[in-house]
Amino acid sequence: MTDKKIRVLVAKPGLDGHDRGAKVVARALRDAGMEVIYTGLRQTPEMIAEAALQEDVDVVGLSILSGAHMALTPRVMELLKANGQTHVKVFIGGIIPDEDLIRLKELGVAGVFGPGASTEDIIRDVRTAVEA
Repeated sequence: MTDKKIRVLVAKPGLDGHDRGAKVVARALRDAGMEVIYTGLRQTPEMIAEAALQEDVDVVGLSILSGAHMALTPRVMELLKANGQTHVKVFIGGIIPDEDLIRLKELGVAGVFGPGASTEDIIRDVRTAVEA
């Protein structure tokens, strides 16, 4: 990998208003030397995909605690693909039932992190996915 910093967009899609976890992850990624853009609360998939395009990111991290991950994630993935951003790795953090993990992986999600996930694991997995 080059010396280029990994650029990560951290987004809160949907109506979920809880962003403490997203902010903790954003800070950990920034402390690990990545450039992090946090979009704030209540973003639409369209807003997230546009921000990912404008910011030329390597990774999109979606923080979803509302249970709407199976509606929001496929739409974000579809919009990234439509923008020609098939290289962008997508990670999800939040409360994701085990039965949805397989479908999310089939959609191309690079990783899913639940409550209590180690920031060291998240940092490692983001680096590994971008370098692959």
